[in-house]
Amino acid sequence: MVFVDGSNFYHSLKTSFGSAALDVGRFCRWLSGEENLVKIFYYNAPVFQKDSLEAYKKQQRFFESLKKIKRLELFLGRLEKRPGNHKAEKGVDVKLAVDLVTNAFYGKFDVAIVVTNDADFVPAIMAVQEKGKAVYNVGFPKSKSFHLNRVCDKTIAVERKIFTEFALRK
Repeated sequence: MVFVDGSNFYHSLKTSFGSAALDVGRFCRWLSGEENLVKIFYYNAPVFQKDSLEAYKKQQRFFESLKKIKRLELFLGRLEKRPGNHKAEKGVDVKLAVDLVTNAFYGKFDVAIVVTNDADFVPAIMAVQEKGKAVYNVGFPKSKSFHLNRVCDKTIAVERKIFTEFALRK
Protein backbone atom coordinates (compact mmCIF):
# COMPACT_ATOMS: atom_id res chain seq x y z
CA MET A 1 0.00 0.00 0.00
CA VAL A 2 1.14 3.52 -0.77
CA PHE A 3 0.26 6.36 1.63
CA VAL A 4 0.75 9.82 0.11
CA ASP A 5 0.89 12.98 2.22
CA GLY A 6 -0.34 15.11 -0.68
CA SER A 7 0.73 18.56 0.46
CA ASN A 8 4.14 17.31 1.52
CA PHE A 9 4.49 15.42 -1.78
CA TYR A 10 3.54 18.53 -3.77
CA HIS A 11 6.06 20.74 -1.96
CA SER A 12 8.81 18.09 -2.18
CA LEU A 13 8.32 17.86 -5.95
CA LYS A 14 8.24 21.67 -6.38
CA THR A 15 11.34 22.16 -4.21
CA SER A 16 13.32 19.33 -5.78
CA PHE A 17 12.27 19.57 -9.44
CA GLY A 18 10.48 22.90 -9.89
CA SER A 19 7.23 21.17 -10.84
CA ALA A 20 4.63 18.93 -9.25
CA ALA A 21 3.14 17.78 -12.56
CA LEU A 22 3.52 14.04 -12.09
CA ASP A 23 1.44 11.03 -13.10
CA VAL A 24 0.56 9.92 -9.57
CA GLY A 25 -0.90 6.56 -10.60
CA ARG A 26 2.10 5.50 -12.69
CA PHE A 27 4.50 6.80 -10.01
CA CYS A 28 2.79 4.79 -7.25
CA ARG A 29 2.69 1.68 -9.41
CA TRP A 30 6.44 2.09 -10.01
CA LEU A 31 7.08 2.53 -6.28
CA SER A 32 5.25 -0.66 -5.35
CA GLY A 33 5.55 -2.73 -8.48
CA GLU A 34 2.32 -3.03 -10.48
CA GLU A 35 1.58 -6.59 -9.39
CA ASN A 36 2.20 -5.76 -5.72
CA LEU A 37 0.07 -2.62 -5.44
CA VAL A 38 -2.88 -3.19 -3.13
CA LYS A 39 -4.12 0.39 -2.75
CA ILE A 40 -3.06 4.03 -2.85
CA PHE A 41 -4.26 6.39 -0.14
CA TYR A 42 -3.88 10.08 -1.01
CA TYR A 43 -4.40 12.74 1.70
CA ASN A 44 -4.69 16.48 1.19
CA ALA A 45 -6.69 19.58 2.10
CA PRO A 46 -8.40 21.84 -0.44
CA VAL A 47 -7.07 25.38 -0.75
CA PHE A 48 -9.45 28.23 0.00
CA GLN A 49 -11.46 29.25 -3.05
CA LYS A 50 -11.60 32.88 -1.88
CA ASP A 51 -7.79 33.08 -1.61
CA SER A 52 -7.18 32.10 -5.22
CA LEU A 53 -9.95 30.95 -7.50
CA GLU A 54 -7.42 29.77 -10.09
CA ALA A 55 -5.43 27.69 -7.57
CA TYR A 56 -8.68 26.27 -6.22
CA LYS A 57 -9.89 25.25 -9.70
CA LYS A 58 -6.52 23.75 -10.59
CA GLN A 59 -6.47 21.72 -7.39
CA GLN A 60 -10.07 20.55 -7.91
CA ARG A 61 -9.15 19.34 -11.42
CA PHE A 62 -6.20 17.49 -9.88
CA PHE A 63 -8.46 15.85 -7.27
CA GLU A 64 -10.86 14.77 -10.05
CA SER A 65 -7.94 13.20 -11.94
CA LEU A 66 -6.90 11.33 -8.78
CA LYS A 67 -10.41 9.87 -8.47
CA LYS A 68 -9.91 8.17 -11.85
CA ILE A 69 -6.81 6.27 -10.72
CA LYS A 70 -7.47 2.60 -10.17
CA ARG A 71 -7.19 1.52 -6.51
CA LEU A 72 -6.72 5.11 -5.24
CA GLU A 73 -8.72 6.46 -2.31
CA LEU A 74 -8.70 10.24 -1.81
CA PHE A 75 -9.14 11.73 1.63
CA LEU A 76 -9.64 15.49 1.97
CA GLY A 77 -9.12 17.20 5.29
CA ARG A 78 -9.49 20.93 5.76
CA LEU A 79 -7.34 24.04 6.01
CA GLU A 80 -7.53 26.45 8.91
CA LYS A 81 -6.23 29.99 8.83
CA ARG A 82 -3.71 30.94 11.49
CA PRO A 83 -2.23 34.30 12.52
CA GLY A 84 0.24 35.78 10.07
CA ASN A 85 -1.60 34.45 7.01
CA HIS A 86 -0.43 30.88 7.73
CA LYS A 87 -2.60 27.89 6.96
CA ALA A 88 -2.62 24.54 8.73
CA GLU A 89 -3.96 21.23 7.42
CA LYS A 90 -6.32 19.56 9.85
CA GLY A 91 -7.24 15.89 9.97
CA VAL A 92 -4.85 14.87 7.22
CA ASP A 93 -1.77 13.58 9.08
CA VAL A 94 -3.78 11.85 11.78
CA LYS A 95 -5.96 10.13 9.14
CA LEU A 96 -2.86 8.91 7.29
CA ALA A 97 -1.32 7.60 10.53
CA VAL A 98 -4.54 5.85 11.58
CA ASP A 99 -4.99 4.27 8.14
CA LEU A 100 -1.35 3.14 8.14
CA VAL A 101 -1.63 1.46 11.55
CA THR A 102 -5.15 0.06 10.99
CA ASN A 103 -4.27 -1.53 7.67
CA ALA A 104 -1.15 -3.08 9.23
CA PHE A 105 -3.17 -4.37 12.19
CA TYR A 106 -5.67 -6.06 9.87
CA GLY A 107 -2.89 -7.53 7.71
CA LYS A 108 -3.91 -5.70 4.55
CA PHE A 109 -0.30 -5.20 3.38
CA ASP A 110 3.20 -6.56 3.82
CA VAL A 111 4.96 -3.33 2.83
CA ALA A 112 3.77 0.24 3.29
CA ILE A 113 5.34 2.99 1.22
CA VAL A 114 4.98 6.40 2.86
CA VAL A 115 5.42 9.41 0.57
CA THR A 116 6.31 12.23 2.96
CA ASN A 117 9.28 13.79 4.70
CA ASP A 118 7.27 14.52 7.85
CA ALA A 119 8.97 12.88 10.84
CA ASP A 120 5.73 13.18 12.84
CA PHE A 121 4.83 9.82 11.29
CA VAL A 122 7.69 8.00 13.07
CA PRO A 123 5.53 6.67 15.96
CA ALA A 124 2.94 5.27 13.51
CA ILE A 125 5.69 3.73 11.39
CA MET A 126 7.22 2.09 14.43
CA ALA A 127 3.81 0.69 15.44
CA VAL A 128 3.45 -0.80 11.95
CA GLN A 129 6.92 -2.34 12.16
CA GLU A 130 6.02 -3.87 15.54
CA LYS A 131 3.27 -5.76 13.67
CA GLY A 132 6.00 -7.26 11.47
CA LYS A 133 5.32 -5.05 8.45
CA ALA A 134 7.99 -3.22 6.47
CA VAL A 135 7.75 0.52 5.88
CA TYR A 136 9.57 2.28 3.05
CA ASN A 137 9.95 6.03 2.78
CA VAL A 138 10.23 8.04 -0.43
CA GLY A 139 12.95 10.68 -0.39
CA PHE A 140 13.43 13.63 -2.73
CA PRO A 141 16.74 15.45 -3.34
CA LYS A 142 15.86 18.67 -1.51
CA SER A 143 13.44 17.35 1.09
CA LYS A 144 14.79 14.39 3.00
CA SER A 145 14.00 13.41 6.56
CA PHE A 146 16.86 12.10 8.66
CA HIS A 147 14.41 10.60 11.17
CA LEU A 148 12.30 8.79 8.57
CA ASN A 149 15.40 7.49 6.80
CA ARG A 150 16.71 6.17 10.12
CA VAL A 151 13.44 4.46 11.16
CA CYS A 152 12.11 3.13 7.85
CA ASP A 153 13.23 -0.23 6.51
CA LYS A 154 14.23 1.35 3.21
CA THR A 155 14.30 4.76 1.54
CA ILE A 156 13.43 5.01 -2.14
CA ALA A 157 15.35 7.95 -3.61
CA VAL A 158 13.54 9.85 -6.35
CA GLU A 159 16.09 11.66 -8.49
CA ARG A 160 15.45 13.88 -11.52
CA LYS A 161 15.69 10.95 -13.96
CA ILE A 162 12.81 9.19 -12.19
CA PHE A 163 10.79 12.39 -11.91
CA THR A 164 11.24 12.99 -15.65
CA GLU A 165 9.99 9.49 -16.43
CA PHE A 166 6.66 10.18 -14.66
CA ALA A 167 6.33 13.91 -15.37
CA LEU A 168 3.19 15.01 -17.15
CA ARG A 169 3.73 16.65 -20.51
CA LYS A 170 1.94 19.92 -21.19
